[in-house]
Amino acid sequence: MTDEPPVENTRTLLHFIDGSVAYAGHYLHEDVHPVHTHAFVEIAVVTGGEGTHHSLAGRQELRVGDVVLLRPGVWHGYEDCVRLDLYNCCFSTELMQRELAWTRQDPQLGHLLWTGPYAGQRRGILYAHLGADALAACLEHLDGLQKLRSQPAGPYRGDMVGRLVLFLSTLAREVADSDDAAGDAAAIHPAVLDAMRMMEDRPAHQWTLTELAAELHLAPGYLVRLFKSATGLPPMAYLSRHRVELAAARLLHTDQPINKIGESVGWPDQNYFARRFKSHYGLSASTYRARFTRTVKR
Repeated sequence: MTDEPPVENTRTLLHFIDGSVAYAGHYLHEDVHPVHTHAFVEIAVVTGGEGTHHSLAGRQELRVGDVVLLRPGVWHGYEDCVRLDLYNCCFSTELMQRELAWTRQDPQLGHLLWTGPYAGQRRGILYAHLGADALAACLEHLDGLQKLRSQPAGPYRGDMVGRLVLFLSTLAREVADSDDAAGDAAAIHPAVLDAMRMMEDRPAHQWTLTELAAELHLAPGYLVRLFKSATGLPPMAYLSRHRVELAAARLLHTDQPINKIGESVGWPDQNYFARRFKSHYGLSASTYRARFTRTVKR
């Protein structure tokens, strides 16, 4: 048993080790914390000090109560830190796809985890601020999750997921109340959920709006309206977002040639793949891999 976080930092990529799926812990930053990326969802809650968050979205000054949520593959760092105390909560994409898959159907949690980080061209980053009561509630749940760090992931997986969901639910309510992009909370139409799963299950397929709508027995225009109402994006833009995240993961965790990665996520035209990737991450695929990759273990 150990109190060390189940995260390994290889060069500038952070990734889980030992089969862990979620954890919470404090990190104190002074001056600069270098730009890096990570292979999991990360939520940083500011509990003390001050600093500046640096990402593709620009620079955001941080104060106590601020929250930064980052989807996997997003690069970021911290500057001008003066005892910047971050309570970080991280959880794996495996958890998102399994135990937390239901959160897509919840209006508030769906916005927090699946659609809000991309509304308004946010590119996988969501900022929020917690009032005193919500901050105290979030810290209570994070403390509970932190105490589980010394426990084996297998027998305590349910405890970890439970604590994580309590934290996420509290945060999601605050974001829904303050984020204009959240809109009016409403259940997502089943056809939108089906469309998401179909595209995510077969990213390499050359999907068209016409084919997707036909699979769902809907008119294309109606599907677009449903999809934009639920996610803020039309279906093909949502697919593009999924493909670029998938490509980033394969750049970081495999030694596949870049053109093969583009083909594997549905962009066989290397030039088009290059444009889409750079548009999303602000870096070319080759630069992203060179800057953040870790040695692939075989």
